[in-house]
This record gives sequence, C-alpha cells and structure tokens, in this order.
Amino acid sequence: MFRFEDPIYLYLLAVVPLLFVIRWLMVRQQKKRLRKFGDPALVRQLMPDVSRFRPAVKFWLLLVALALLIVMVARPQMGTKISHEKRTGIETIICMDISNSMLAEDVAPSRLDRAKMMVENLVDHFHNDKIGLIVFAGDAFVQLPITSDYVSAKMFLSSISPAMIATQGTDIAAAVNMASHSFTQQEGVGKAIIVITDGEDHEGGALEAAADAKENGMRTYVLGVGSPDGAPIPTGDGDYMKDNTGQTVMTGLNEEMCRQLADAGGGAYIHVGNNTNAQEQLDHELDKLAKKEISSTIYSDYDEQFQAVGIIVLLLLVIEVCILEIKNPVLRRISLFGKTGKQAGAEARTVSPRIVLLVVLLASNLSFLVCHAQNDRQLVRQGNKQYRLGNAGDAEVSYRKAVERNQRNPQANYNLGNALMQQRKDSLATIQFEKAAKLETNPLRRAQAYHNIGVVCQQHKLYAEAIEAYKESLRNNPADHESRYNLELCKRQQKQQQNQDQQNQDQKNKDKDKQDQQNQDQQKKDEQKQNQEKQQDKQQMSKENAEQLLNAAIQEEKNTQERMKKAQQQPHRRSLEKNW
Repeated sequence: MFRFEDPIYLYLLAVVPLLFVIRWLMVRQQKKRLRKFGDPALVRQLMPDVSRFRPAVKFWLLLVALALLIVMVARPQMGTKISHEKRTGIETIICMDISNSMLAEDVAPSRLDRAKMMVENLVDHFHNDKIGLIVFAGDAFVQLPITSDYVSAKMFLSSISPAMIATQGTDIAAAVNMASHSFTQQEGVGKAIIVITDGEDHEGGALEAAADAKENGMRTYVLGVGSPDGAPIPTGDGDYMKDNTGQTVMTGLNEEMCRQLADAGGGAYIHVGNNTNAQEQLDHELDKLAKKEISSTIYSDYDEQFQAVGIIVLLLLVIEVCILEIKNPVLRRISLFGKTGKQAGAEARTVSPRIVLLVVLLASNLSFLVCHAQNDRQLVRQGNKQYRLGNAGDAEVSYRKAVERNQRNPQANYNLGNALMQQRKDSLATIQFEKAAKLETNPLRRAQAYHNIGVVCQQHKLYAEAIEAYKESLRNNPADHESRYNLELCKRQQKQQQNQDQQNQDQKNKDKDKQDQQNQDQQKKDEQKQNQEKQQDKQQMSKENAEQLLNAAIQEEKNTQERMKKAQQQPHRRSLEKNW
C-alpha cells in the first residue's frame, strides 16, 4: 500500500504546468525575434552548432526533477509489514494488582513497572479490540471503562501506583467480579479478563469468581509477575516493609494459586519474566477468542521511500548538467536525440537502451537497500518529531519500535531513555541509558548517556551511583563542565547526607538509651507498686470478697459469650491484617 505522510505539499505540483506555460511563451517570443533577422532556415544554417533539442531536453529534465522533489517533500511511504487479521475484535478487561507487594524488584525494574510494560505492548498489538482497566489491592475500582481509545489507555496506565488505593492487601475476587460486569452487552465477541498479580490472595473467593465469569462466557487469564523465591518490598526510603512483629516481609509469586485461578476461569496461566515470551503467549491465547472471523490485509508499518525519489532527482540533475545547449564538437558523431539528416543519420550512433535500463535498475536497487537500512532510523526521526511536540508517550512508542527493529541502535535506546525520563519513569530510563552507553562508539554521546544516568540518580538522592555515573561521563568527555559541576555537587550532597544520617543515628541512639532508662525506671516503679498492692490485697482479702470476685468473673464470662453470639449473627465484615 502506497501513501503520502504529508500530502498537502502535493499542491505545489500546480507550479509544474505554470512553468510549462511560461517556457512555451518564452520559446514563442524567441522565434518571433529570430524571424526579424531573416529566413529561419537561413539563420539556422548560419548557426550550425546550435541545437534545437538540447534546451528543450534540459528544461524537461529540470521540470521532472522539480516535480519529483515536491513528491519527495510529501514523504511517500510504502506499507511493508502486511498482517492478515482474522478477527473482528475482542473485549479485554485488565485487572492490575497495585498492592505494595507489586513494588518488589525480583523482576526488573519492578513487578508493577514490568506489568505496565506488558500492558503497553498489549495495547500496541490491538487494532479493532476494546480494552478496559481495573486496579485492585484491598479494594478494586474501574480506572478506565472499556474503550477503543488506546491513547487514553496508555495515559491512565502511566499514572497507576499503589498510593491510589488506601486499603492495601490483595482481593482478587473483587477485581474479577467487577471485571465481569464491565463488558459491553454485544454478543458474539470474545471476552477476556486478564489478571496481572503476584498471586497473594489475602481475602479468598477468587476461584469462585473466576468460575462464575466462565459460566457467563468470559475467560480468565492470569499473568504471574515475580519470582517464587520471594523478595523484600522497598518502602522508598532505603528500607524494606516490615510486618507486625518487626520482621522484613518477603513476598513471593504464588504460582499454584495463579494456576488454579486460570483453570477455574477457563483461561491460561503465563509466567512473566525478564523476556518477551509472556507477551507472545498472551497474544496467542487472545487470538483464540475471535468468534467471527474475516480476512483483511492490514499494512501496519510504513517505510519512507523519499530516498529512492531523491536518487532519481540527483541523477536527473547530473544528466541535465552534462548536457550542453550547443553541439559538442568531440561528440558530434554521437546523437542522443535522433537524426538530423541523411548524412548525420549515416554517421550517428545512438546509446543502447540496455545501458539506460541498467542505470535505472541500479538506482532502484540502491534506493531499495537504503530504504531498508534506515527503517529504525526513520522510526527514531518520527519519535524525535513527537518528542519535540511534547508527546513523550507517542515518542516512546516510536522509539520502542525502533529498538525492536534494531536492538543495537544506541540512538534509539538513548532517545527512549529521554522519553521515559520525561514521563518520570526513571528506573526504565536508567536501563535504556545503560544500554545506549554500552552500544555507543562515539565517546561524546556515551558521555551524555552516563550524564543522564547521573541526573536520574541524583534526583533520587542516590549520590554514590550518581558520582560513579558522572565520573564515567568525564572519562569519555573531560570537557563536560556540566558533569564536573554535578559531580562536585553530588559529593557535597553525599557528605551532607552522611552527616545527617550520622546525626539522626546518634539522636536515635540517645533517644533509645533515654527511653530504655525511662522504661527501666518505670518498670521498677511498677514492680514496687505491684508488690505493695499484692501485700495490701492479701491483708484486705476476705472470704466474702473472694466470693464476690468469683461471681463477677462468672457474670463477665456470660456477657462475653452473649456478645460473641450476637457478633456471629451480624453480617461478616472483612478485617485487614496484611498491608501488602
């Protein structure tokens, strides 16, 4: 499929017939002036070296070159990636776990960020499908109603964080039940519920909810994110989350729970690791949900073809420069534009059409190779254009496509890091900058990648990592004054942070010692007081008082049993014991 990216420039082709008219008027005026000198045949004999055809050929070459130049500016594109779709579209509700356990970093960069990347790639593969988004932890709510607006889906996805839900925990059943009521009423469309979680179900009821959804024609797929070995949950201040007993919480992927949930929902369980296998498996499973199949050819990717047009324009201009307006005495025996007479016809030699065809084919093949060699570069240019317009999300999509085309393109990785940093996805941006620095051969560009890593680390107060990044930047570009300034600033900030930490630690130790001393003093006082009370109780206790205390204890026990019976008759209210 052929198209123009900027077809508005094609209106400039109106200049071509205008120039033709101007040329025709000039030639006509020239002939009138020639007739004033005498008979045109006699005048032509007096000018044997003047060619009648060369000026016209030069004009037509320039005119065609101008037209092709306008076409090149309009950016001709050719569809190169053809996919034969056999589905009308499906409806997908994504239930994303945003509990604190999803912050664990056993999957790079974290479970939650990895889940977001999965959803982004899934949206990129959708064409005629609809998507909805539900987030859940201890509670669940609809973040995005089912829609075909993929741009909005990515926008809502980027703002997801555990802070959105105050009630922490993991209630998968609530999310599945809410998803089953969020589909449209359209019949004959495959409906899928995709649960992205680490499998820690604190409330129960998830298997029953998935089974009910299956009875209503909805499949439940489970994407298990994390490692079964478990990992601590970072709190963001350099420490890890602790339970009620003060022990560090270790959260692991419950694969058995995920498999049971997928089996109950009639779907499949897919483990999400640090590769793209999970994405391919999910796409394969979703393709099975299409009910009404139609065959349609879709050109999902377009490559720029202006390089081929540019080469043709260059060849035309070279030919136009080589053609003289007068006959060349050296090449008088060779006629490129036909026979001028019987004698000339006997001596003239014409250029073989095969040579012309060979030149055209060579230019076409060269342009074909150039176009295919610059696929990823064109995607980078497209992303740069979107980035300059402030569309960091769209630019990220273009850069990711460029990286998929050529994973060893340092510019694509570097620009992707900038787009991610613009969206405050700092952990992902750091990964891309590190890849770009490893692939880059230009020391100045490599220095810039390390400089950006230092900026990200410095913003998050990771001064040790920032210092190392700035040092690496200066090793590649010693003249980078900005990196040198940031390096010195980081050293000062690190020293201040260490001093502050030391002061805080000293203050904590002092407070702890003071508190321990107070506790010991209070404990001694309490022990003395208890001893005194025991002695007084022994002195004042009588048989009658003992009977009264015994009767009061019996009555209190009866009241407690009655309250327990009433509480059991009341509706069950969920009690939250875990905040991850």
